[in-house]
Amino acid sequence: MAKAKQATVEEKLIALYKLQSIDTEIDKIKILRGELPLEVQDLEDEIAGLQTRVTNINDEIASFDTSIKEKESMMKDSKGLIKKYDEQLKNIRNNREFDSLNKEIEFQNLEIELAEKRIKEAKSSIVGKMDVISSAKMRLDDRTNDLKAKNDELEGIISETKKDEEKLSKESVTAEKVIDERLLNAYKRLRGSVRNGLAVVPVLRDACGGCFNTVPPQRQMDIAARKKVIVCEHCGRVLVDKVMAGVE
Repeated sequence: MAKAKQATVEEKLIALYKLQSIDTEIDKIKILRGELPLEVQDLEDEIAGLQTRVTNINDEIASFDTSIKEKESMMKDSKGLIKKYDEQLKNIRNNREFDSLNKEIEFQNLEIELAEKRIKEAKSSIVGKMDVISSAKMRLDDRTNDLKAKNDELEGIISETKKDEEKLSKESVTAEKVIDERLLNAYKRLRGSVRNGLAVVPVLRDACGGCFNTVPPQRQMDIAARKKVIVCEHCGRVLVDKVMAGVE
């Protein structure tokens, strides 16, 4: 069986730069998706917080309503007692009974005044809570609409980019077949260690396209010759000439 033809250094460099271009496009797709899920999560968290706030405020309003009903019931009882004591005053036999009944009537009137004050405070609190809950519900509606829009956008991007990513992944496999394992592993390690994922860069304006340090003229000639893999002395990225990179 005939031995498979060994790829030249130039072919490996071309495949390596193509692989870098493919991986950069895949990175862009992932970045595009990566931002939206975070936005969706933030919106979901905010909506959950608003829903909890609305529920808590409704519970507070219900508590105020219960308190008002209790105070109204208490006032009714106090008024009943005052009426009863007024009737008893008509049949008093001595000053001690008179003073005792008047103190009871005075106490019940104070209870009514206090209940009226508490009812007024509770109703005022309800009005304030209703304003808060109205604002919270408006924001909740806005955030819910925003969430729907973001979810629709995310689903659209996933649907739209899925085919592109699958196509790029196939092209990536094809490019990797040309590159020997040692060089491919070095490329992947380097991609994982640099912030922008660029492990293969062109020489632009006499400088490395990754770290922007100057590349000496003789080194540029060696890079353009494509006879060996040359890395930047400063950042370790693989360097290719601007013609290969399609840069004028």
